[in-house]
Amino acid sequence: MPLNIKDLAVAVRGVGPGERIPDRHAADHGNAAPEVEITGVPAGTAELALILHDPDAPLPHGFTHWVVYGIDPAAPAVAAPGPAGTVRQGPNSLGDKAYTGPQPPPGHGTHHYYFWVYALDTPVAGEPTREEFLSAYGDRVIEQNRLVGTYSA
Repeated sequence: MPLNIKDLAVAVRGVGPGERIPDRHAADHGNAAPEVEITGVPAGTAELALILHDPDAPLPHGFTHWVVYGIDPAAPAVAAPGPAGTVRQGPNSLGDKAYTGPQPPPGHGTHHYYFWVYALDTPVAGEPTREEFLSAYGDRVIEQNRLVGTYSA
């Protein structure tokens, strides 16, 4: 899946590109899901998806912290999951359909957290894992972009 960027952008309140994610969003300091806003949504977008992934985690596929589907392209802010047919969460690497904040192993150094946003030409069916989503919907991405924040223990 190529990185197709035109105007699509993702912003995370309190986190600029390459900046440290505030402690309140870390797993062991409150675990509050960050406020996310998506701008520059391209025409033809049926749905937006957001995935927060840490490729630095000492696991074969990194660690997926948050998977969100059903984001309305007309009101592209990530809010709490709602009734059926609205914003919903897929499983993270713990198997939970929830946000799990950064928590790199002690002494593991700085990790990079990728807030990926995907503009899709079709709605996502169900609540797939990150890997299932990328496999099934990679060719349905109109545009994608990311913001990378950092965190260390």
